[in-house]
Amino acid sequence: MSKKDFYEVLGIGRNASPEEIKKAYRKKAIQYHPDKNPDDKEAEENFKACAEAYEVLSDPNKKAKYDQYGHQAFDGNGGFGGHGGMNMDDIFSQFGDIFGGGFGGFGGGGGGGQRRMKGSNLRIKVKLTLEEIANGVEKKVKVKRKVQAAGVTYKTCSTCNGQGQVMRVTNTILGRMQTATTCPNCGGAGQMIDSKPANADSQGFITDDDTVSIKIPAGVVDGMQLKVSGKGNDAPGKNSIPGDLIVAIEEIEHEFLKREGENLHYDLYISFPEAALGISKEIETVSGKVRIKLEEGIQSGKILRLKGKGIPSLNSYGNGDLLVHVNVWTPKTLNKEQKQFFEKMLTDENFVPSPEKSDKSFFEKVKDMFS
Repeated sequence: MSKKDFYEVLGIGRNASPEEIKKAYRKKAIQYHPDKNPDDKEAEENFKACAEAYEVLSDPNKKAKYDQYGHQAFDGNGGFGGHGGMNMDDIFSQFGDIFGGGFGGFGGGGGGGQRRMKGSNLRIKVKLTLEEIANGVEKKVKVKRKVQAAGVTYKTCSTCNGQGQVMRVTNTILGRMQTATTCPNCGGAGQMIDSKPANADSQGFITDDDTVSIKIPAGVVDGMQLKVSGKGNDAPGKNSIPGDLIVAIEEIEHEFLKREGENLHYDLYISFPEAALGISKEIETVSGKVRIKLEEGIQSGKILRLKGKGIPSLNSYGNGDLLVHVNVWTPKTLNKEQKQFFEKMLTDENFVPSPEKSDKSFFEKVKDMFS
């Protein structure tokens, strides 16, 4: 089943301001909050959907990618984005401040109980060829992650008594105000390290080399970021969850093909004799070499469109095209015999330019390409 549009999930228009997005999310989140809808699976799914929508639309970069590519910008090939796999602890960990103290963490009964800590994200760049981008690819990369060392034990934080928060009472002109803030001693984990092995750092971590398999969907673009959930650094605490691995796509420039969105461009150079007589030529595409036929008398500047030989759309709307630009090569030096031949042809009617009305100008060809 296809995902619902994020703007529709939050009940806002595409031109909504950041404040309107935040306000809409808070309203929906409170409506479907598990504390208000105990044992209601539908409400829980709606709650997750709202958090998923807010995670993207509240981030300018993610919002721009979503507006351009839709869900495919994050979901990719079943492993990216991680949004569909959000759990309640992820949501409260990332967006707890949205509720303004009105609700606690999942299962907290509204009391703001101990929250699960989430580890920091890791970021890597993955370089891809045009062929890999066109066909999709699985990459295995090595990352250095901070993970909890074996043998680490924890005890309840004495400052917050395991709640992860401390209450502060201040006197104001309106009376006594009580606010909850993250515990400064345990950072909100509610736990402190009791014992750790000698090879662990002060937080009980060791650095481990991990091989991560990344399935990259066809059609990604340079600069796009994909997310592999749970492959970042660990966080302190026995109930913590790891951060994510953020994968930035870097496109390797192709020797012959130039990319423009989902279309590709190829410059084909032919000689005077080839243009006059016509010829069959083999050219590069992202799916291998193909042979094309050039009719006799083909003109320089002619553009041949090979349907579907471009880059696949991330939104599964088919493939772009490969545009072959024909360039007739003018020799820079001529021997005596060649010069004599062309001198004879200067007044030959077959060599006098006589474009037909059907022959489009360069401007018209460029205009057609972008129409």
